[in-house]
Parts: sequence; C-alpha cells; structure tokens
Amino acid sequence: MNAVGRIDVLELFPDERAALLELLESLHADEWGLPTACDGWSIKDVAAHIIGDDLGRLSRGRDGYAGAWVDAGSWESLVAGINAQNEAWVLAMRRLSPRNVLDLLRFTGERAIAYFHTLDLDEIGGPVDWAGPEPAPRWMDLAREYTEWWAHQQQIRDAAGKPGLKDRRMFAPVLDCYVRALPHAYRDVLAPEGTHIRLRITGEAGDVWSLLRTNGKWGLYTGVDSDPQASVTLDQEEAWRLFTKGITPDAARAWAVIGGDAGLGEKVLEAVGILG
Repeated sequence: MNAVGRIDVLELFPDERAALLELLESLHADEWGLPTACDGWSIKDVAAHIIGDDLGRLSRGRDGYAGAWVDAGSWESLVAGINAQNEAWVLAMRRLSPRNVLDLLRFTGERAIAYFHTLDLDEIGGPVDWAGPEPAPRWMDLAREYTEWWAHQQQIRDAAGKPGLKDRRMFAPVLDCYVRALPHAYRDVLAPEGTHIRLRITGEAGDVWSLLRTNGKWGLYTGVDSDPQASVTLDQEEAWRLFTKGITPDAARAWAVIGGDAGLGEKVLEAVGILG
C-alpha cells in the first residue's frame, strides 16, 4: 500500500481557463442570466466570482497583501466571512457587461497562471482548511485552487446545459483532491487500530482510496489489499457534487452503495472539499 502523494495540476490551468472562455463566448446574451446551483447566482455572477478569486489569490500570494482577507477564529466564522465577501463582490460586479467580464477573466487567468509557475510546489505553506489545520505543501493548495476553477466552470456548464470537462485528465485530479478531506472528516471517529474504510468512485475519472486507522489517527492510502470494515461506492457525478455541497449527505445516501459497518461508512458522505 502507499500513502496518497502529490497531485500535479499546474499544466491543467491554461486548458481549464481556455475552455471556460470558449464556453462563455458561445452564450447568447440572455443565457448569462441563467440560474446556477449557487443559490441566487446567475452564470454571470459565477463568472464574476471567479474573477474575484483570481484577484484575491494574486493579491495575497503574488503581492503579499492581506487586505480584508478573513482571518477567523473558527470554521463557522471563516465560512461566514468568506461568504459575505463573495456576496459583496458579486453584487458590485453586476454593473459590468458580459463582455467586460470576459475580458477580465482572460486578464486575471493569464496573471494567475503566470504566478502559479513561480511557486515552489514542494514548499510548505498554510493549511488547506477543509483538509485539516496542518500546514500543507503548495502543490496541495494549488490542487485545491484547481478544484475551485473546475467546479465553478462545471456549475456554469450545468446551468447552460453544456457537457462538462469530464475526461480523466481534467477530472481525476479534482476527485483525488476532494478525497484528501476524508482524514479530517473522520478526525473525531474513534476506531480500533487497523480499521479500514474503502471508498470507490466509479466512472472514467474514478479510483479507489482507503482510510486506515494507524497510530491513533486516520490516513489516506491507495493499494490496500486488506478487507475493509466499511466500504462506500459513489459514481463520479455524485462524488463531486457531494464534496462541493451540490447534493446533501441525505440525498447521496440514496445513491451510495455502503457495505459493512454502515455507521462507519456513512461518515464519508459528510466530507466537504470546499469552503462556504
């Protein structure tokens, strides 16, 4: 067996942003106002939110400018603060035309990608909050950023009735990043040493991961041969929507196949790979 390793996404960002721009350029004027899965946000609002994320990343990372970044003392206050900032940004951006939004997406995407290429991806940075409070390598933070780009584009594609970026190259790293939330999601679950929970995500981009209880804590591995005490199988469509709160754990239970200790396995459905 092997502990999960590095996720490489650096070369995916240009293709992701190019696909987003091509999609948005194909929309008719009235399609920009179509509602998305983000409550109260249209396609144009989600696109504006992406611009805000790009600029925030550049300001904090490239420029070392914290500004009004939320530095909260708890998970709940962090999420509430980020949600409030996002709403304020999107509201202000509603005065811009779709053409301006497109121009800004092109501008911020180019600069964000250029900044990503300056990073030492093995350097230890701040935590990826939904994966735990420990400092994380920058490759993990960049993988988290890629999941944000991918998921927001998928929300736009869903709203516009367009097929998603679901080939393995573009989608598998998203799922691989989301499952890194599992050890943190299980942090308060006590179980005997050696307890094994297996997650299988089916579909072209899917894979198999194992949560193991060793030395009093949970770790994430691949290639574990031992029989699991609990197993969970999700389709890739259900999985990404679950991890981004697009469906609730209760809804996911209707589709998930859970074997063995159901109480132990169902905790998988409570993991999240996104803030807010």
